[in-house]
Amino acid sequence: MIGSPAYLAVVVAVAVAVLLLLIIKLKQQPFVSLLLVSMGTALAAGMSPEAVMTSIEKGMGNTLGFIAVVVGLGAMFGQLLEVSGGAERLTLSLLRVFGRERAPWAMAIAGFLVAIPVFFDVGFIILVPLVYTLARETRRSLLLYGIPLLAGLAVTHAFVPPTPGPIAVAQLVGADLGRVIFFGSLIGVPCAILAGPLFGSWISRRIHAEVPAYMVGDQKPEIKAEVDLPSFGMVFGILLLPLALILINTVTGALLTGPEYASLRRVCAFIGHPFFALLAATLIAFTALGTRRGLSREKVNEIATSSLAPAGLIILVTGAGGVFKQVLVDSGAGKALAEAMAGVGLHPIWAAFLIALLVRAVAGSATVAMLTAGGIIAPLLEGAPVEPALIVIAIASGATAVSHVNDSGFWLVNRYFGLSVKDTLKSWTVMESIIGITGVTLAWLLSYVV
Repeated sequence: MIGSPAYLAVVVAVAVAVLLLLIIKLKQQPFVSLLLVSMGTALAAGMSPEAVMTSIEKGMGNTLGFIAVVVGLGAMFGQLLEVSGGAERLTLSLLRVFGRERAPWAMAIAGFLVAIPVFFDVGFIILVPLVYTLARETRRSLLLYGIPLLAGLAVTHAFVPPTPGPIAVAQLVGADLGRVIFFGSLIGVPCAILAGPLFGSWISRRIHAEVPAYMVGDQKPEIKAEVDLPSFGMVFGILLLPLALILINTVTGALLTGPEYASLRRVCAFIGHPFFALLAATLIAFTALGTRRGLSREKVNEIATSSLAPAGLIILVTGAGGVFKQVLVDSGAGKALAEAMAGVGLHPIWAAFLIALLVRAVAGSATVAMLTAGGIIAPLLEGAPVEPALIVIAIASGATAVSHVNDSGFWLVNRYFGLSVKDTLKSWTVMESIIGITGVTLAWLLSYVV
């Protein structure tokens, strides 16, 4: 019967299946697919055509009002860090401190830090020459150094804002970004250790990967000369500035609750808002990593503008994810699904993880998995005694695990490390799954104490 909880739950299940069909089989663009599925879901749930369009407009506007600014500023910031050689500086300085014997730990930390403002694949391509150099010097497997780098990049990319994934899910489920940064870092560190240096050491003794022949010569990525790189202190300071400001806002809001601290809370709320925090870091990067290092203002503007091309697609897809969430809320389908899951007795943390894991395994896209799971799980959280930031980590964990042949990241690692498909599954896929399973388990345990 139309409008019954059982019917609406079936509508949501069919919507997810159609979304996967459009993206996987029919090769439709995710933004278009999410809009089509959102419209179909709303109509099937009994909403009037006028209400459908209002819901779409509301979902897109509410989501993009926040996401567009944060992702746009983050993209500019990351592009300046990439072009200036900031990522290389961080890694080389860490390698010098840790030494060659503990280089896997240095690569994991470097990946963890670099992925804060830089997209995963860009960070990997920038730093893979260092992996090649270490493997040649020590005659060890590429995986000894490559897996820790990949683990650090993957953990931050999935768990720690201002990367687009956790920001988008935080917006969908109403999580405080400061809390997401705190819990993402707290949970991300053990995930990066287990999946990075520890697993990397184990798998490198079983799979010996050398620098692929086709990566030698003109095709081999190059790294800048160290003399041309910015200082470690400058890069590290700019990198942590937005995170520190956001966390200051969260901490003062939680601890300084008395009326005598009202003025201080307002100041911290302003400078700790992601808009101000990222704008400040981006403007400093324009100067410290741009004009003061010999780039003209025109060149800095060109670099910043070019970063918005890939960011534009992320913004639109994220907006469409907000539309899907809004349709589920307005149609009552989300509430029906929440009642169905409550009947099963599944903890919200595990429900969020499993939905994201299913979409990730079938569709391959972590972004689609996170947005789909965020849209579905958001209505379940009304009245649920679960910290929304931990739901973000659970969704990110599900969208990280089980990366295989339908994921572009799988083939990136396959090519740059010269692995067979079987060895890529045994190394990259297992590493991603360790991150996902460890992440959701720790989020679930923390949900009982926060």
